[in-house]
Amino acid sequence: MPEIGDFRKSKGQYFGGDPNSPLTPEQRKGFKVLKYFAENADLQFVLAVEEYPDDSKGLIQMATSSGDPAPHIRWGQLKFVVGGAPVALTVYRGEDGGDYFLPFMDATTGDDSYSDGRYLDLPLSSDGRLVLDLNYAYNPNWSCPIPPSDNRLTVAINAGEKKFPEA
Repeated sequence: MPEIGDFRKSKGQYFGGDPNSPLTPEQRKGFKVLKYFAENADLQFVLAVEEYPDDSKGLIQMATSSGDPAPHIRWGQLKFVVGGAPVALTVYRGEDGGDYFLPFMDATTGDDSYSDGRYLDLPLSSDGRLVLDLNYAYNPNWSCPIPPSDNRLTVAINAGEKKFPEA
């Protein structure tokens, strides 16, 4: 998966060398590399979102680590299988109905991955389904929406970014 390697390298360069990095200048001096789970082709999916009925798509105020609410629309659900276990996650959209956003926690949360969960931005495929590639799961950088309870999995998602060494 050369694309994922390029993505990870670019993100590491941003964290370690860009003045706009979420790291402080002191942290950037000691920064070496972000840690990731090994690439996992079994955690790549192209899925149709099971869109919620309009009366169930309410605007919610997702809690964040900074205490400021983050408005999102509960859009629909993605269903897939991880290690033989069926799972379902709620997909959100921005208040303006823009991009698809997937915050989640899993069995690695707090141990191998960040304690406040991880995220995915979900692009559309050419046929209108969502591309769910868990190898791109990333940690929040600043004020982070905390994944709602319906997006807390009991299975391990051994893909994507691991927790930051100082986290």
